Formats: sequence, C-alpha cells, structure tokens
Amino acid sequence: MHPPFTQVASVLVDPRTARVHEEGWQSWSPSGAYALDQAPYRPADGNWATVCYRPGVTVPDGTFQGEGLLALDPGDGSPARLWAAADPTREVPSIRLTVHGDLAEIEADGPVKEWTGADIGSVLADWAAALGLPAPRPAPTVWCSWYEYFTDVTEDDIHENLRAMDTLDLPVDVVQIDDGYQSALGDWLTLSGRFRSRAGIADAIRARGRRAGIWTAPFLVDPDSELAADHPDWLVRDAAGGFAHAGRNWGHDLRVLDTTHPGAAAFVTDVFRTLRAEGYDYFKVDFLYAGALDGVRHAPVDALTAYRSGIELIREAIGADAYLLGCGAPILPSIGLFDAMRVSPDTAPHRRPEADDYSQPGQDPAEFTGAARQWQHGRLWVNDPDCLMARPAVETRERWAEHVETTGGLTASSDRLLSLDQWGVETTRRLLSGAAR
Repeated sequence: MHPPFTQVASVLVDPRTARVHEEGWQSWSPSGAYALDQAPYRPADGNWATVCYRPGVTVPDGTFQGEGLLALDPGDGSPARLWAAADPTREVPSIRLTVHGDLAEIEADGPVKEWTGADIGSVLADWAAALGLPAPRPAPTVWCSWYEYFTDVTEDDIHENLRAMDTLDLPVDVVQIDDGYQSALGDWLTLSGRFRSRAGIADAIRARGRRAGIWTAPFLVDPDSELAADHPDWLVRDAAGGFAHAGRNWGHDLRVLDTTHPGAAAFVTDVFRTLRAEGYDYFKVDFLYAGALDGVRHAPVDALTAYRSGIELIREAIGADAYLLGCGAPILPSIGLFDAMRVSPDTAPHRRPEADDYSQPGQDPAEFTGAARQWQHGRLWVNDPDCLMARPAVETRERWAEHVETTGGLTASSDRLLSLDQWGVETTRRLLSGAAR
C-alpha cells in the first residue's frame, strides 16, 4: 500500500510572483519552475507515464509534485524553501504543494529535510554541494550515431563518419555507436545484419587516435530476444506472476532484466566485460528507469536497491577508468554512480514535442528541463544536455546549438558529418573545441 501523505510545512506566498520547482523522477521527466497559475507538464498517456515519468504515480489536478525535491520561491522577498529526500539514494518521497489563497501547503509521503536559500537555483545547488561528492571527471567530446541514423545505422556509416572527422579536423575524442548494432534488446553481443564486427570497429576507431563508445539499454529485454526465450527466470515478475511491464517501445511490450538473479547478474557482467575487452571504454547506458521499476525479483530487495546494485555491476565490469553516461535514469537514486547524466528528454530535429508532452523528443522540452537542472552540473555529475545537431535540415539549429554551448556539459555531435554546410562544420568544431577536455 502506498504510504500516506503528511503535512510538512505551510508557507505564505504572493500568488502573483511565487514559483514552484518540480524535480522529475528520471532524465526524461519534465523538471522546472512554474508560476502558481501554470499547469505543470504531465504524461500524455499511460504508456509514457511508465516510460518517462514515475510509474504508478498520478498527481491530482491543481497540485505540484516533485520526486524527492520540491522548491518554492514564495515571491514576497523571503528565502526560497527546498524540501528534499532525507536519504535520496535509498528512499525518494513524492513531495506535493497545493495553494489555497496566499498559503502554500506542502506534504510528503516519506521523510524530507528542509533547506533555505536565496533563490530556487541556489538552494538546489547548495543541497547538491552538501552531498560532498567528488568533482566529476571532465567529459570527453563525442560523436554519436543516433540523431542522424537512429536504428538504421550501419557499420559503413560509422566508418564514413570516422574518416570525415579527420577530413573536417573535428576534435572528437569518442566515436559512440548507438542503438541499431545489436540484434535485439537484451541480445547485446549478437550483431544485427548491418554490422560485421564490433571489435573491428573499435580497432578502427582507436587506430585513428580516438576512443570507442557504445550504447546499451541494459535493463530492458525484448520479448522476441533470445535472452527472453532462453531465460524467462531472469525477468522481473509482477504481483500476479506475469512479466513486469516496462512500457511499449520499438513496437514491443518490454520486459525488465532482474539483475538480482545470479544468472542475470553474470550475464550483465559478461556483456560489459566483453565490450570492454573489445576496446570500448565509453558506455552510454539508457532506459535505466526499467531497473527501478517495482516488481517481484529473485532477491527480496526494494526496486531502488536493485537498481543501484545493477549499475554497480556495470561499473565493476567496465572498470573505474571507463566513462559511464546514464540516460533515462531515475535522478536521485543515481547519485554517486555516474560520470555524466542526461538531464533532459531527447532533443530532436524538430522543436515541439508530440501532444505537447514535455517528456517527448523535441528541442523545447530538452531546453526546459536541461536548463532547470543546471544546478546538478559539476556537483552530481557532468550534465549531458543531449547532442548537437547542426545540419541544415534541423529546425532552429542555431538556437539549439546555443543551448548546448551555454550549458557547458558533455558535448556530442550527432550529424552525418559530410551533410554539414559551412555553418554546421564551423559550429560543430567550435563547440567541440570549447568543451572542457
């Protein structure tokens, strides 16, 4: 049974000027500040509520809600207030705010601590700094296959762009292969028909003086994969005995790998050790929300414990020197585990998302949430604002490039490099050259 909400504070506000910051559950969940008369962004349908928001959580109309963090600027000149999870990597309470005239009522369904600061951004930054994490390592510069080729990427595409980096004199440290090289979600070591040799590509990348990177979604399993057919006991179950549901994507109802099962844990270790041995030392791990979904697991542990232990398996397998980027990850439960973190939903060649759902791909939602999470950069990890796209076909490419540049986090190009015009080449070179190395 869901724990009850209990009152934690009452605050006088100026309804005309007060602002409320909602912290979303995971990378793609909208996060940002709203005026009291604004309606916060909410999921467009039940599937995206699972894939992009906190599953099983419905927020009443007229209510603001942050997952583990909620901040209020009362708007009357008094200090900003922050209510934060008392132990954010182990328990993430939902924190609600409702307004009645000039009084804001705050309640939570778990333990929270209160902070005050000059404004919303600074009180969030103060909270993050007080965690005392070591400063994150500088991010490498990256070229990523995703936003040009999506799942249709081929081995020849990688080689073409690898050559183009030299031709165009682009300071790319890492060449990262994204979704499309594998035969199915879960069958990470089996190649799709568009790729010949994963180790061969890594060798070619390294021969040109660059590092090899690769994408996985380690907690997702396609029901048509060999993994699902051969090891159904490695999958998280629901309370009724069926398979836990991780949402629908890629045309499939997705399942969840149970990394608390010894066989599944050994499988994850083998996958990442193999990739590391092949020469990959930059890992983008995606759709990580799945590892924190509730369900029946082999070990009797809560979902957040299972999630963190799954990420720790990956880190141990790739080694401390490899670079680990999280995406689609529950934010607070990921503290202390990653070098870099995507802090927004996916960008896109277009500006507006479908159905105005700000968890969906688009430049507007990526800018909204990415800017609101700047307080995390350099304190929790290196922020990843998502990839630069500078080709002529990209809508409002100048504005998107400005967002990537001003956030100052991980800088990655995701164009077919030979499709860039002069502005695209010069902008890509300038942003990559200006990135912290």
